[in-house]
Amino acid sequence: MPIFSLPSPWGIGALGAEAKRFVDFLSAGGQSCWQVLPLGPTSYGDSPYQSFSSFAGNPYLIDLDLLAGDGLLEPAEYQALDWGSDPERVDYGLLYSTRYPVLRIACSRLAAQNPPGLADFCAEQADWLEDYALFMALKEDNGGLSWLEWPEELRLRRAGALKQAREEHDGEIAFWKQVQYLFFRQWWGLKEYANKKGVSIIGDLPIYVALDSADVWANPGQFQLDENGLPIEVAGCPPDAFTADGQLWGNPLFRWEAMKQDGYAWWLRRIAFQFRLYDTLRIDHFRGFDEYYAILYGDKTARNGRWKPGPGIDFFKTVNKTLGRKDIIAEDLGFLTPSVKKLLKDSGYPGMKVLEFAFGSRDAGSDYLPHCFPTRCVVYTGTHDNDTIQGWMASAPRKEVSFAKAYLRLSKREGYHWGMMRAAWASAADLAVMQFQDLLGLGGGARINVPSTLGSNWQWRALPGTFNEKLAQRLYREMRTYQRLPAPSHQTKNKEKHRNAAQ
Repeated sequence: MPIFSLPSPWGIGALGAEAKRFVDFLSAGGQSCWQVLPLGPTSYGDSPYQSFSSFAGNPYLIDLDLLAGDGLLEPAEYQALDWGSDPERVDYGLLYSTRYPVLRIACSRLAAQNPPGLADFCAEQADWLEDYALFMALKEDNGGLSWLEWPEELRLRRAGALKQAREEHDGEIAFWKQVQYLFFRQWWGLKEYANKKGVSIIGDLPIYVALDSADVWANPGQFQLDENGLPIEVAGCPPDAFTADGQLWGNPLFRWEAMKQDGYAWWLRRIAFQFRLYDTLRIDHFRGFDEYYAILYGDKTARNGRWKPGPGIDFFKTVNKTLGRKDIIAEDLGFLTPSVKKLLKDSGYPGMKVLEFAFGSRDAGSDYLPHCFPTRCVVYTGTHDNDTIQGWMASAPRKEVSFAKAYLRLSKREGYHWGMMRAAWASAADLAVMQFQDLLGLGGGARINVPSTLGSNWQWRALPGTFNEKLAQRLYREMRTYQRLPAPSHQTKNKEKHRNAAQ
């Protein structure tokens, strides 16, 4: 359930009361985890996988009601504004023009209050926050242009130009730091609330970062850039049965050899920070650590790319040695070579199984069919890149749908979505994660993302009242049936003991 998909009258889901209400729903439904999409500030296309920073939080997700409760906003300063007419969709263009003026009001009052926590936050996060705040201030000053189009002295980070920029844009830099303070104060409050309710947070880490990001601008030596800061080759994936030209993602590629020489320091900072945000981390595009697909910068398609070796198991050994063994899920979807499978096995991380991928080949069988699952895996009916179950049933090839109906014993009367979810819960997989849209039985209009398209993604939102007791009770019964209820805490056991004694 993405944060942006939570209900809210202010244009987009946020980190306040509805987020806590969703946690309450999960707890009542016998759930132990909440998986979210990346939390970073989004850029053109609104994708959380193309962010201005690997570390910063998305200003859109800051809850305005909480700011009002903190004395940073007056209700009329945001409640009287136009936040859009469709409560089921996010209007990012409207948000861009409306949200930031409201945040500037809140931050001006925050600066006047000058709470000690603000200075502490800025000091603790200085290793990324200083570069990010300066990056955003310069982007604002340059009309939103990519850093590749800034004046050369700023683009190439010449010391004198940076010193002058910090002096000239001191107030704007302070604003972007304040925004991050507000975001993380709310996020960490929500995470603490969830953890106390017995709900852990699963985060999502894209393997690549956006070219137009503070990460690349501030750390050019970590990426495959030429002397002018332009990428040499960029990321993507080759042509397949679904995309004749492949996928041209455009992200800059890492200088893995240089990273290895400094002990993967940038990556270790990145992963360590993610585990301050989340309890478990899904690493996107796991196969890119084995081999990555490199496309010459400037090519219009991914047809002419080539595979190159990634860091392999050495990277994950370094992570474990430096940070300790972390709770990581490997996104190992797509075509997997023997070397990728070996890397997954050697890492010890659970991989992913997606039921919507299971029914394409009745004769050859599929590793995604539940009877083939190992216990060490995480099962999804579909991810944010897939259609909802009901949407898939309506749009997938008829042979696949017929096979799914027969294999899963699906009943239209019960609802195809409940039948497919029950198959996931009944499987041997250690963890089963559902899209919230599927609990509601929604069709393809509630899909989060269609890969390689722009304009209608990352917009779906739940309506108020969908986190209701009736749905939570049904979910709880399914968890009890399939023995997926969270292990009771010490406190819960004591309550149960006292309840039994009273009876």
